Amino acid sequence: MEKLDKINVSGQCGDEELCRRAAANDADAEETLVKKYGTLVRVCARPYFLAGGDSEDLFQEGMLGLLSAIRHYEPGRDVPFRHYAETCIKKRLYDAIKSATRAKQMPLNTYISLESPQFDEAAVHPAYYQRDPEDVVIARERTDEIKRRLYDSLSKFEREILALYLEGMSYKDMSVQVNRSAKSVDNAVQRIRQKLSRLLSNGDISGS
Repeated sequence: MEKLDKINVSGQCGDEELCRRAAANDADAEETLVKKYGTLVRVCARPYFLAGGDSEDLFQEGMLGLLSAIRHYEPGRDVPFRHYAETCIKKRLYDAIKSATRAKQMPLNTYISLESPQFDEAAVHPAYYQRDPEDVVIARERTDEIKRRLYDSLSKFEREILALYLEGMSYKDMSVQVNRSAKSVDNAVQRIRQKLSRLLSNGDISGS
């Protein structure tokens, strides 16, 4: 295949065409998709980081999921690439978290998705819909309770930061958005993490 002009790739090709070209070893097409969906990776990884993961490690795992999606997506099927990519990214993140929790002998349910504006009921793990219906109801109720208690514990500023953070915004962009310093934004994120960690560990969010 003739090497594509970068402007043409980024400006005129849809996701399916870019995937076709990436499958044919067109590096420009693959790079275009990576840049386009890099924010999606960060959005998928950030809730798990808040709940106790390592930010950069999770981001790298998510990027591997994105690359897998680009290389294995089958154009022509009735599934948009974005949806397929999101599934691959979350599966990769789940596998990484499962390995980490096994190594630390920690329960997997301490890692919970906080995807804004609502918690993602299936994000705790892919087997969600294969579980006993009663377990599903209990898990949903627990998730709703955690969401309510966490949001009740946050200040107005922390809620604003959490929403922006989960949208994948950088600290710099968030600081501009809220007209505060990047340090203030970072402090807010750390406070949110601490409150969520206490809540997941023992249900206690007092003193925060």
